[in-house]
Amino acid sequence: MIAPQNPAEGMVWKTIVWTWPLYGIGALYVVGPVLAWLLAMLAVLALYLGPAIRSDLRATGPVPPVVWGWILGMAVMLVALWAGHLDWGLGLKKTIKSSIGWAKGWALLALFPLAGAVLPIRREILIRAQCKLGFYTLCLAPSLLIAPTLGLPERIFTSPLKAIGGPGPEYFSVYLFTFDPASWTPRWQFFAPWSPFAALLGVTTVLFALEEKENKWRAAGVAAGVLMILASKSRMGLVGLVACTIGPRMMPLILKGWAWGAFAGLTASMAIVGPGLLRAIDSGVSAFKGARADSTRVRETLQRIAHERWQEEAVWFGHGTVHPGPHIVEYMPIGSHHTWFGLLFVKGLTGLLAFAVPLVWQIWIALKDAALGPRGRLPLGICMVLVLLSFGENIEIEAYLLWPALVVLGLHAREVADARAETRPAPQTEPVAA
Repeated sequence: MIAPQNPAEGMVWKTIVWTWPLYGIGALYVVGPVLAWLLAMLAVLALYLGPAIRSDLRATGPVPPVVWGWILGMAVMLVALWAGHLDWGLGLKKTIKSSIGWAKGWALLALFPLAGAVLPIRREILIRAQCKLGFYTLCLAPSLLIAPTLGLPERIFTSPLKAIGGPGPEYFSVYLFTFDPASWTPRWQFFAPWSPFAALLGVTTVLFALEEKENKWRAAGVAAGVLMILASKSRMGLVGLVACTIGPRMMPLILKGWAWGAFAGLTASMAIVGPGLLRAIDSGVSAFKGARADSTRVRETLQRIAHERWQEEAVWFGHGTVHPGPHIVEYMPIGSHHTWFGLLFVKGLTGLLAFAVPLVWQIWIALKDAALGPRGRLPLGICMVLVLLSFGENIEIEAYLLWPALVVLGLHAREVADARAETRPAPQTEPVAA
């Protein structure tokens, strides 16, 4: 039976399994950052005390280089934030508020990998907890799906915890469903603040579930993840379901000679079928965008405005914060709905590189490991979800729900470092003369 074996595992296990009750009181946005800082402090304590700490909390090894990359990158992100506030004279009050926002957002992208790399947290615990959460989601799904038919309200209530502060009241609200303003049909967001994000959480759930060894828990996790994707009615979720599950499992083919031969033949055939295939792809992309044309238009306009204003006004450190958008983008904040354009607008080129460098580093490690064996499949799938999410959402304000995936990235960095240490030849010692 899989169960927590130390306090660190107990913390992550209970937080995942209790996701729905925590959502029911509007506390998820608070719990995520609190857990991140607690686990990070525990990791630092384990590194500092070494063998003096209790045996089941001892550090599993030094901090892997890629995790140091995340720590340095998120520290640079904070410096860029301060520089942007200073450049635009936003004042001490806004600087403090934005710094707290960094501690609840961007900082989590370093803290959770640190915890996964240092603390004795097993993969199996995270995988089984995610599958149990999937089972609870399936149990609640009938009530959520029937709510519009019964005429129940979209939002049940907004938690008083919103007084703590956050990106918006939706992070502290409890919803049964929401109506799509474009088609006026119901969409479900489960325990996420909005439906497209719920879809990517569904993809992550499927990725975790596919690594589960017991059939009943694997089936529950996969079913729950697919349900979240379909009920959210998100185009991005459908793309992620296919790409992020199949892609990592095809990586071993790059080491097969016959696969390269097949690829060469396919490339040669493109001279004949290429033009028709390109037309079909173009038609598919147009249909994909047209599925929710209003949403696509708003996002593209936001990206264009963010890029133009970054280029003209604040290249290196950005504007320090998002700005209210005009009527043409339905008053959506400039710097939202896209991680990369958001980084350019808010934190400039410095902030973009602070996120891009450790992400590319992490992806490279996952790519190599996925090509060598199944150990890298889950981390690579998670990296693909992060990349996909970055083109439609702001990752930093969603890290509080993505944290199990971030812990896996740190855990995987530790596994790769341990494997390298095991294969490294032992140093030769000179025989001692008699």
